[in-house]
Parts: sequence; structure tokens; C-alpha cells
Amino acid sequence: MRSKTVRDALSGAVAAAVALGVSELAAGLLGLPSLIEGMGNWVIDVVPTPLKEWAIATFGTNDKLVLLIGIVVLTLLLGALVGVLARNRFGIATAVFIGFAAVASLAALDDPRVSLGVAVIPAGLAAITGLVTLQWLYRQSADTVVPPADSDARRDVSRRGFVIGLVSMFGVAVLSAGIGRALVNRATRSAAGRGDVALPTAAEALPAVPEAAELGVEGLSSVITPNQTFYRIDTAFLGVPRVEIQDWALSIEGRVDSPYSISYFDLLDMPMVEKDVTLSCVSNEVGGDLVGNARWLGVPLAEVLDRAGVNDDAEQLVGRSVDDFTVGFPVEAVYDGRDALLAVGMNGEPLPMEHGFPARLVVAGLYGYVSATKWLSSIELTGWDDFDAYWIPRGWAKEAPIKTQSRIDTPTQGASVPPGMRQVAGVAWAPHRGISKVEVKLGEEAEWVEARLSEPLSDNCWRQWVIDWEAPAGTHQIQVRATDGEGSVQTDEVRPPAPDGATGWHTVRVSVG
Repeated sequence: MRSKTVRDALSGAVAAAVALGVSELAAGLLGLPSLIEGMGNWVIDVVPTPLKEWAIATFGTNDKLVLLIGIVVLTLLLGALVGVLARNRFGIATAVFIGFAAVASLAALDDPRVSLGVAVIPAGLAAITGLVTLQWLYRQSADTVVPPADSDARRDVSRRGFVIGLVSMFGVAVLSAGIGRALVNRATRSAAGRGDVALPTAAEALPAVPEAAELGVEGLSSVITPNQTFYRIDTAFLGVPRVEIQDWALSIEGRVDSPYSISYFDLLDMPMVEKDVTLSCVSNEVGGDLVGNARWLGVPLAEVLDRAGVNDDAEQLVGRSVDDFTVGFPVEAVYDGRDALLAVGMNGEPLPMEHGFPARLVVAGLYGYVSATKWLSSIELTGWDDFDAYWIPRGWAKEAPIKTQSRIDTPTQGASVPPGMRQVAGVAWAPHRGISKVEVKLGEEAEWVEARLSEPLSDNCWRQWVIDWEAPAGTHQIQVRATDGEGSVQTDEVRPPAPDGATGWHTVRVSVG
């Protein structure tokens, strides 16, 4: 009995895996939404704020990978349960697979570009192939149960046939999912046309990063974060939204005198500027790595708005992405002297797909969840109380200036280092205010000592800092704090990221000896 139950459970799990794989293959071949992606986006949309905060704090930029694994594991477990229950009552399996397909179809409808008819196709194919696979595996499993009079050899051959069938179907599932996902990603990039884009030369270009902006300490974050390591936190799940630049247009509407829309190529014809700006996620813990600095190419946001004529009663700028994600921040942030861009380039190349191609918002001094819309589709001017952006009803603050922060990059928490002279180094940031001083405490009873700072690129960027330390044997606590350009010292009050950014001094303990 136990052996039969195991075979049925494995049959159900593999049938569920085949269903998921076929949904991905259908998405890739037919250009349709995948079942897994729809479910993932739905989960991200409805997850409570404390759970989202915990996931990012625990898994960082791997949070979506963990979510993907969780969806797959839960689906396989559900399939295993169905496999056991439906052996002699196949109607149960039919109901569960159709129900799962229906839920996945409804989840896909969260994407404003997806209709019910389109969403049903991959889900329906997944349900059908899953049921057919389960029936076939049931038959294979039945062949392993032979009469006692038959030889052990025949029983072994039948069991071997079931195992081969099981492994083969699982291989089909993995291969289908892999091919489908590769096709989806390739189609997204080729349809976007990013590879054919030649960025214009900036009318206001920045000089090369000066040598004095880099302190050259091993283990210290570079002053310009490479695109491939720049943090990514957004509500897109497996891939990125599909945007074809031939069809893309940005609309500027709401409380303006002359609403208008602009194509990607008309946008590239506008005078461009380069700006170095540090961005940070509000979910970044003290000492975390959900922060980065890049050289952005784009049009000053003020010029984009002035072309429409902003009304006097416009208080909030709402940015909306092609997948309906929204941000909102005060209009005055566009005009108060900070760098605020409609960006098309990042570190010398068109925006990477993962970072918002074809266009995004970059606003210095505001956390990304209220300002940094990727895959931008519209800008709307509203009253402050007329609209709450995506994360506000989910418990996050509506106003979100980036807190003054500093981080120890080297030595790291728990490091073991030899005694003697070494360097303690890191970065500090307070975009729009700048960093004027960084202090380090080398021991719990030690005095604060001022660190040496790198040359600033601008007040909107982080700065590197370093201090020499004659490290004695023993265990030592190191702390860092920064002072912004307005003279305010980073607070030591320990607060979590929610609702408007973490605070406290980054602290590490190291062993010397």
C-alpha cells in the first residue's frame, strides 16, 4: 500500500510539473502570459507589507527567485496530493487542474495588457497536458502491480518502465520550461528593439570620473555601480514587461494646460543631460546593499513638464509603468534644484531591460518606491490627496526622502583579520543634501574619528570613506555615522525599513588575531 501511494504521489507531482512546463513553452512560442508569471505577479501584488519587508531583508535581490521556487514547490505538492486522491476518482484531478488553471488565468488578468481570452490559452493547455500526463502515469504505475504468480523479473521490468516514464516526463517538464522561458526573454528583448538604439550625445556631458573620487581600497564599493550589479527591486516577477519602442509613447496628462504624448525617438531628439545619482530602495536595511550609484542620461523632468504647462493646483506627480505600477511624489521635487530626469541611458548604454527600458524616472533624494518608475508609460499631475500610488495603501509612507546613511564595506561582519595596520572603508549617501563628514568608532569605548572622504561627484551621489586602523588582537566593534551637507548627523535610533526607511548606525564585529 505504501509503495502504491508513493507511486501515485510521484505521478501527480510530475503531472503538475509537466503542466507548468507546458505553460512556459506556450508563453514562449505564442507570445502569451505564462501561468507561473501570472501567479507570481499576483502574489507580489497582494503580499502584506510585513511579509514583503521580511522577504527583501532575508533574500535581498533573490526574493523573486525564492518566490518562484515556492510557487513551483507548492504546485508539485498539490499535484502529489491530487495524485494520491484521484487514483480511483479521476474527477478530483480534473476539478483541481481546471481550478488551478482558472486561478492562474485570473491572476494573469492583473496585467492590464492581458485579456481573459489570452490568459486562458496557456492555462488551458497546462490543465489538459497535466491531466493527460497523470492518466498515462497511472497506467504505467498499474503495470508495475503484477500477479504473485508472475516472476520477480517481470515485476522488476514493469517497475523499471514506470521509473523511466516518470523521469522522462519530468525531463519533458524541465525542458519545456527552460525553452519557454528562454523564448519569452528573447522575444521581450528583440521586440523592444534595445539593441538597435544609438543614444545621443549629451548636450551637458559630465567629465570622466576623477581619480580622487575612487579611494582604491580593496573590498570598497566602486563610486559608479556597474549595470549588472546594480540592485533591482520591483513588482515584475520572472521577466520584464514587453515594450516595443515603435509603439511606445509617454503621455503627460492631468493638471496641465496642454496634455501631450511623445514617442521614444522624439524623446531622444530632445536635449539630453548626464547626471550622477544614487538610488536606494526603502527596504534597504542599515548596512544593506539595495543602493547604487549610476551615471544617467536623460531629459530634465522640468523640461518635460514645462512643455505641458503645469497648473498651479498640481501637487503630485504620478508615474505609471506599462504594467500599471505607480509612484507618486511632490511636484516641487522637480523644481527644487535636485537632479530629476526622464532617463533613457545608464552608465553609457541604453537602459537595461531590467532597469526600465525604454524610459524611467530618476529623482535624487527620494526612495525608489515613490519616484523611480521603470518602463514608464505616463506622467499624470494630480492633487496630493487625489491619488495614492501602489505601495501607499500597503502601509508605506507617502513622503519618502532618503535617510542619511553610511555603510562599512570592509572589513565585513564576522571577518577575521591579522593584527596590524589595515584600512576600514565604506560609502555614505544623502542624495540631494550630500555628505560633509563621516566618522568611525573603532571599539565600543573609543572616540569617534573622522574618516577621509573621496572627492564628491555631486551632492546627489554617495561618497567613499576610509580610515587607517592599527588593529590590536581581540574582538572589536566598528561603527560608522555620517553627517549630511546640511550639518545633520545620522541618527543612532534603530528603526526598521517600514514605513519610510531604516535608521541606525551600521555596526560590525571583527576578530583580530
